[in-house]
Amino acid sequence: MADDESLSRATTGRLCRGGLRRVFCGARGLRTGWKALLFVLIVIALFLTTRPLLSRVVPRPPVGSISLRVELVREFWLVLLVLAATSIMAGIERRTVRSYGYATADGLLRLATGASWGFVSISVLVGVLWLHGSLVFDGLSLGGLSACRYAAATSAGFLLLGFVEESLFRGYLQFALARALGFWWAALILSVAFGLLWHGSNAGETLLGLLSAAAGGLLFCLSLWYTKSLFWAVGFHAGWDWGQSYFYGTANSGIVIPGHLLSTHPTGNSLWSGGPTGPEGSLLLLPLLMLLLIGMCAWWGRGKPALGLREQWSW
Repeated sequence: MADDESLSRATTGRLCRGGLRRVFCGARGLRTGWKALLFVLIVIALFLTTRPLLSRVVPRPPVGSISLRVELVREFWLVLLVLAATSIMAGIERRTVRSYGYATADGLLRLATGASWGFVSISVLVGVLWLHGSLVFDGLSLGGLSACRYAAATSAGFLLLGFVEESLFRGYLQFALARALGFWWAALILSVAFGLLWHGSNAGETLLGLLSAAAGGLLFCLSLWYTKSLFWAVGFHAGWDWGQSYFYGTANSGIVIPGHLLSTHPTGNSLWSGGPTGPEGSLLLLPLLMLLLIGMCAWWGRGKPALGLREQWSW
């Protein structure tokens, strides 16, 4: 760790000369806030400069319609953008890209475990909504080869989405801000941003849905705290989204994808059913999140001392 810090200071030293040194630099070189801002600006710059090319390669479908092919290409493009931005910051800090949440030997196992728990969790929520009378099953929507084709396409798409969202909000930014603010203050800030800014762009979201997304972000941060890895969170993210969007055919932040296996529709009070937002907009999600939090602490935290809110943490 000491070698990494000295190399990072040497790399950023060129940026820390002149009269503005105190503004931009601290004892460890370029200040954390500026590094985080630089990462965000790189992501935005890459997004704006490459989006015209993407539009030529895969024109967006008409407003109100969804193309799985376009969404797959879009998610792959976003993965490349976040990877490129993380690579640039990793070069500045003299680290590898994998060091921001992916440097673990059991990554595939954690990915599969997270995906399983994500699917089980959304299944529990859907089951509770059905028993409560807030969700109605309308029957099968797909069968045969079409069901297999859409299952594979949506699996790939949601896995890519999991990598994008976790790497963007729980990857480099979490690492950088945790060094300056402490892990949980950084997690709180980024989880609020994840809920309000990222999910807030979805037309079908409600205030409760945004709060649930932010709470889910904190839950993923908890997995990062214990496992020092993003793989479990990526898997959970993918399994949850695949379960609700493809398998059960419910709305996901107000969006119902084409080619879902089952057809369902909400009924009754939208506070319980989630309404057009989907299960993530239901009050019944909150106790499920609490049970997941307790289970994660009990399982991963067994035999470990309690950790304070202000305790510093880094990979």
